[in-house]
Amino acid sequence: MPNCLDLSDRVAVVIGGTSGIGRALAVGLAQHGAHVVPTGRRADAIECVCSEIEAAGRQTLRQPGDVRDRSSIERLRDRVLEQFGRADILVNAAGYTVKQPTGGISDEQWNSTFDTDLTGALRACQIFFEPLKASGHGRIVNSASLGSFAAFHEVAAYCAAKSGLLSLTRSLACEWAPYQISVNAIAPGVFPTELNKDMIHGTPRGRELLMRTPMNRFGRLEELVGTAVLLSSDAASFLTGQCIAVDGGFMASGVNS
Repeated sequence: MPNCLDLSDRVAVVIGGTSGIGRALAVGLAQHGAHVVPTGRRADAIECVCSEIEAAGRQTLRQPGDVRDRSSIERLRDRVLEQFGRADILVNAAGYTVKQPTGGISDEQWNSTFDTDLTGALRACQIFFEPLKASGHGRIVNSASLGSFAAFHEVAAYCAAKSGLLSLTRSLACEWAPYQISVNAIAPGVFPTELNKDMIHGTPRGRELLMRTPMNRFGRLEELVGTAVLLSSDAASFLTGQCIAVDGGFMASGVNS
């Protein structure tokens, strides 16, 4: 029986793949056999991740992309198809958040969060729809959040956008199932990154998050890779519209002491 988790020669595009969770997933998919194209706005960050992917023995290309700019993602798609002739996997990992009292959040801040975390994912899905359809086993993996399910203090825009992303995941899963495209999401628990580390390391917020996590620790980025490989592989051929929480038990817990 073939290894249904084997990603050899699949082509993966990771939007927001130059830092944090996106970078870990880009490198992880390459280590499991896929050719991976990570993108973001900074050329120096793209270079660093692409070098890691090449060190894993996989092919890549260096093409900046801004999920808020449809034309830049269209150029990314065109470059991917020019070099590889296909795209099998799309990972939407671009993220943005701002922490402040919701009563004072500006329209600009609210819209910017939605434009990156929700509308940006929609843009990427739309732009890569035809290549994923042509693949015959297209896979979309969206980066949801615990905030897709629960409220977190003073990040209402982020939680609302991530709740919307979970709904979008389910809608696309149903609509695109006839094209053999599986659409799923990962909801990471608390994983320290450049985006959130100042909010959780040694803070009351961080201590509360640990108290509510049965494993009593924060996640390590490499611990997200296995779920991403599953959702990107042939093992997900009948798995769609789902969101898997990789959270050390956070969503399952009630009272932990």
